[in-house]
Amino acid sequence: MHVIAACSLLKTLIDKHLIVPVGRVEYFYLYPFTFDEFLLAMGEEKMYEFLINNEVPSFAHQPLLKWFQRYTLIGGMPEIVRLFAETQDILQLNTVYEGLLNSYLDDVEKYTRNATLRQVLRHCIRSAFFEAGKRIKFQGFGNSNYRSREVGEVLRTLEKAMLIRLIYPTTQVKLPLMPNFKKAPKLQVLDTGLINYFVGLQEELFRTPQIDMVYEVKVSEHIVGQELVAQIHSQVRPLVFWTREKKQSSAEIDFLLSFHSQIIPVEVKAGPVGKLRSLHLFMDSVDHPFAIRVYSGTFRIDEVKIPNGKRFKLINLPFYQIVNWKKVNSILEGGLNYELRGFAANIA
Repeated sequence: MHVIAACSLLKTLIDKHLIVPVGRVEYFYLYPFTFDEFLLAMGEEKMYEFLINNEVPSFAHQPLLKWFQRYTLIGGMPEIVRLFAETQDILQLNTVYEGLLNSYLDDVEKYTRNATLRQVLRHCIRSAFFEAGKRIKFQGFGNSNYRSREVGEVLRTLEKAMLIRLIYPTTQVKLPLMPNFKKAPKLQVLDTGLINYFVGLQEELFRTPQIDMVYEVKVSEHIVGQELVAQIHSQVRPLVFWTREKKQSSAEIDFLLSFHSQIIPVEVKAGPVGKLRSLHLFMDSVDHPFAIRVYSGTFRIDEVKIPNGKRFKLINLPFYQIVNWKKVNSILEGGLNYELRGFAANIA
């Protein structure tokens, strides 16, 4: 007999010490729509084909960026996407956003064992949208008086329910990547569209030509994190970011991804190559020549020279292409065998 258990019911059963038949259970994780799924839902089959076939002509760059900005604006929650596809009216989405938040709050009773934790959980759900994309501390989370132990227990419960994800830093530059759970994590919330609504960023995003200029770049970092989480498909290999915390020489890389035996840095930036100081520091510490920048520009590969004379290849990806990890893999695979000109010409 095949059994499917889903949503809050599964969490309730697990809390009742359900005996799981090891080796006979498969886990499938559902996330908000990724950008390619969003394009299909909007009826943009041609743009979808450009994206998945790695053939994005120059005339399609701006339309794809605009679609990605819409995707960043409303998010990937299925009911939201369906309603927007039918109406193209952002205002009609507000009642659905409110309904989603209320359903999370009403669900609180299933995740807590006493009234105090219910209050902390309600506070953390509301505050998570304002703290998303930032490094957080458990003590006093969301401008509260709650203790670290209470907030930590609640946030880990929300993470188990997949409403949030805590992304921890690492100082390592080689595999295996070990997150440092003693350091402050970044907070990743289920969906960027929910953040925009509850924090009040919808109008700013709607009017801004580039998403990497909104909310101190936190929105663009968050949506890239959302895409990467959906592509990793793993609860045992968590997404991490890199830090180097030294006096007068701190540095941070937004995300680290493993490719074969190499650790590839991913930076979400709007500025010119010369301002990627943290990326330069990281590349000075690794023995491979590849880094990724996600931004609003067109796809290109730059050869960058850092102050110590080392050169590395900076793969500049438009936001909409982060969902097509096959393209990145093909570039990295090509780079193992060819010089920059060779595989850049092959891609072109």
